[in-house]
Order: sequence, then structure tokens, then C-alpha cells
Amino acid sequence: MAMTPEQRRRARDVFEAALERDPAVVAQWVLAEVPDDSIVLAEVQSLLNYHSHAGAFLTQPLVEVAPHLLDESHALQPGAVVGAYTVVRELGRGGMGRVYLASDSRLGRSVALKALPPEATRDPRHRERLRREARAAAQLTHPGICTVYALEEIDDDLYIATEYLEGHTLREEVISGARPPLDSVIDTARQLASALAGAHAKGVIHRDLKPENVMRTRDGSVKILDFGLARVENPAAGMGLTLAMPGTVAGTPAYMAPEQIDGRTVGPAADVFAFGVLMYEWITGRHPFQAGTQLAMLARVMESSPEPIIARVEVPPWLSDLVDRCLRKPVSDRFASALELVAALENPGAPAAHSGSRSVWWRTHQVVAIGLYVIASTHAWHVKEWIRGPVTLWVFLLIGIAGSVAGIVRGHLVFTDAMNRPHLPSELRRTHRVRLVSDLMVSALLVADALLLAGTEPLIAVLTTALAAGIALASVLMEPATTAVLLER
Repeated sequence: MAMTPEQRRRARDVFEAALERDPAVVAQWVLAEVPDDSIVLAEVQSLLNYHSHAGAFLTQPLVEVAPHLLDESHALQPGAVVGAYTVVRELGRGGMGRVYLASDSRLGRSVALKALPPEATRDPRHRERLRREARAAAQLTHPGICTVYALEEIDDDLYIATEYLEGHTLREEVISGARPPLDSVIDTARQLASALAGAHAKGVIHRDLKPENVMRTRDGSVKILDFGLARVENPAAGMGLTLAMPGTVAGTPAYMAPEQIDGRTVGPAADVFAFGVLMYEWITGRHPFQAGTQLAMLARVMESSPEPIIARVEVPPWLSDLVDRCLRKPVSDRFASALELVAALENPGAPAAHSGSRSVWWRTHQVVAIGLYVIASTHAWHVKEWIRGPVTLWVFLLIGIAGSVAGIVRGHLVFTDAMNRPHLPSELRRTHRVRLVSDLMVSALLVADALLLAGTEPLIAVLTTALAAGIALASVLMEPATTAVLLER
């Protein structure tokens, strides 16, 4: 039976309201909201089902979304011999290839053997990049990082042999529903931060830190796995190298920092952000940016701030503040690297390094600009009194209007920076033209006053011109620089 316009309107309204509900209770809420119309109910349920799958490809591995796309002809069977390695069984698979448990006949030990997909190694330049990255990862000898033993090139295929670990991942602990005790939380946080710091000290950025890539071994220690998407800072070459395929955004979006989602070059602070997401999810059992769909989750990563951990579970305020700082949007507001994170975890009572100095300078610029508007308006009023006439009157009125508009906008931005920081970038973009036009208008009107004063009061005319130039240059040259530093990612 076809839906009537009224039913379509009702279905749309219920669907849009359902998107704001907790996904865990939305099904029951819809049933209670539409108890009397099976057609509307079916339509809303269909829309919700479709919406829940939209964007899932962004966070699910390709092998889960489309397993048929994997080339099974390259799969190794138990007993297969690859160089010095004999395959025992497949351990898992992902975007960077299959991983097998294998026996190393040379050293008589078990290893995890990762077979990189041929499409990732066919390009000679990418193949060389893989070699460099594997060598860099092999230099990471920290006890909290899974050791890379060798990069093997056999029959034009590339394999990475790493330490084989027995245990379980933090993802399994999250799924179990058992929340970790506080001493375990702090110990695990310190181990993870120390391992990341070891990588960052070598110039290696993981870029795909998530519960699946952290293993808890049988002795209770944790190790970071899979540097397959690692990025190596290469100061000598003035560039960064990466294992990701060129032209792609590497990592798992649900654990990416905002700058990583945007496709910009990332630094150690991206791993700090992922550390914050991982710890929040592991401690509370809930992703900090959890939403009804994967696309909505990414939007929250970019725009919203999560509820503090301390509001969900009982943890020390310093630990809640530490995770909150890891999850801040601007790079400059996070810990610069895991090295700073380790220091904060080792000295929880020590005052945190000040991260708002850039914000202070930017706010100072806004306050000074507002002060200049007041000076400009006051000066224009004096000029009006000195040289009576319609021109000076209109100059005074227009400067007052433009200065008031710009001052109110700048006050709004300062308030946003203090109270709702995640929305500051969008507000800066939205108000940019208003601020620029207002500043240039005030400057031009001050120049007009200066020209009127030039014949009788040359010194005051020069000072008026200097004020006009100061307002214009501050808007055109200085403000873009202070804003760029404030929002540095």
C-alpha cells in the first residue's frame, strides 16, 4: 500500500528524531513512538537500517566488507615452505596482508609471518619504501613493541617476520564487558605510553593504534603490534615516509586524529590522540565519539568533545584530565608526543605543561583589536567636533558601526575559544569576511579623516594614518598568522 503524504511526513519526523536517540534503545523507542501505523513503522525501520550501514566501509577492514576481493590464490596452506619458514596456520588477515604462525628453521623459533599483498609491493618505489620502513621498525627494540626480526624477499614477494606473541588483544577485554581496576589502568597506560615514546624517539609514528593492535601477553604486559601503517620522520630528507599506499588515508578512522581524517601530514600527536581514544574505550567500554552510524562518529571526532571519563567511571581527576588532553582537536593542545605523555603519567601530581600559550596570544590579539576600535571611534568623534560637517559626522557613524560589529564578533570568538573550543575553527571561517571587511572599512574611514586633518593638523593626520595602517595590517598580516598557530594541526 502506498504511503500518504501525511505518513511520509510522520515517518520522516520519527526517523530524524530517532537519529538523536541512543542506538541501544532506538528500536524500542520507535515501537513506542509509532504503535498505531504499521506502514510508517516499517518505513522508519527501513530508513534506520539503511542509515546504520551507511559509511560502515570507512571503519571496517576491506576483508570484512568484501572478503571475496581477497585473492585466495596467494593464501599459504599449513605446511607450506617460504624460504626458511614453514607455515603452521593462518593467524589473521587485514589491509596489509595475511599473518601466519610459522616456524623459523634457522633459529628454531616460532614467528608471526606477514605476507604483504602483491599490489602493495608491485611498484618499485613503494617496495623500496617498505624496505626502509621495515628497517626502521626493526630498530624499535622497546619491550612494549612487538619485535621485527626480518624483511624477507622471496620469489618477488615480501614477508615480514615478527615476534610471535601468545595472549589476547585489548579489543577482547573491551568486548568482555569487565572494566579494569584502577591499578591495571594506570599500569597499562604507562606501558603503552612508554612503548609509543620509544617509537617516537626513533622518529616512528604508528598511525593505527587501536585495541586490536595492542596485545596483552600471558605475563600481563602489553605490546603494540603492527607498524604496517607506520610513518617515519626523516629530518635529513625533510620529509616523512609511510607504508600506506600513495593517495590513501592510512589508519582506522574511528581512532584517527582530526588532522589524519583530513588527510594532512601527521606527527606524534596523532598517536597521542589514538592513545586517548583507546584508553577511553578500554576504561569505560564505550568509544568516546560513539554515534548511531560510522559517518556520525567521524563527524563527532571532527567537531565535538566527549564526556569526561570521570563522569562515566571512578578514576582520579588527573587521569581523566590526561585523557581529555589527548583528545583535544588542535595538535597544539595535546601532548606533543608520547614522551610528554610518559612524563605526565609518571608525575600525575605535577602541573601539566601549559598548552594554552598560543590561545593566550590569539586572545590578546582579539582584545587589542577591540581596543583599537574604541580608540578609532573616539578619535573619529573628536574629528567630528573639530571639523563640523556631514562628512566627518558620517565617518564617525560608520566607524562606530563597523567597530561595533567587528568588536562583537571578536568577543564572540574569544567566548567560543574559552567555552566551546571544538567549534572555534568553523566560527573563524564563518566570521572571517565580516572581520576583514569591518577592519578595512574602519581603516579607510580613518584615512578619510586624516586627509581632512592634513591641512590644519598634520601631526594628528599622520597619527590617524598610522592607526588606520595598524588596524589594516593587523587584520591582513598578523591575524592570519596568530590564527594559523592557534589551530595548528
